[in-house]
Amino acid sequence: MKPKYIVRLSADERVSLQSIVRTGKAAAYKRLNAQILLKTDEGAGGPSWKDKDIAKTFEVSTKTVARLRERLCTKGFDHCLERAKGAGRKRKLDGSQEAQLIALTCSQPPEGRARWTLRLLADKMIELEYVDELSYETVRQLLKKRN
Repeated sequence: MKPKYIVRLSADERVSLQSIVRTGKAAAYKRLNAQILLKTDEGAGGPSWKDKDIAKTFEVSTKTVARLRERLCTKGFDHCLERAKGAGRKRKLDGSQEAQLIALTCSQPPEGRARWTLRLLADKMIELEYVDELSYETVRQLLKKRN
């Protein structure tokens, strides 16, 4: 099956990618992306490997190769070497909400309790309308990070 996005690198782009691969000073993901793009090049002088061969050689999935092709064709050369933006999780609490949680942790525990539990803290944050929803695991991770 012929790929939807065809990679044709210019001579300057090819030289740039080859320098990334040869110097070994770039981050591993950037070097891997450069190697994949060099093998997918269907322009003059490019090896024009198939996605499954590239995936097998570099031990990635064919979907990874296809996504890299797509990123090069849609977003341009500079973006295909960087990590995709927006990857990862968004923070559950912003800085002021974290401060409110820490202040709540340092306050007196509820009546009949010797100390705050993670679940009590999460419920109290919701009750005080600092957040709409909050799991005790998020509270644990934040407090662990803050000591």
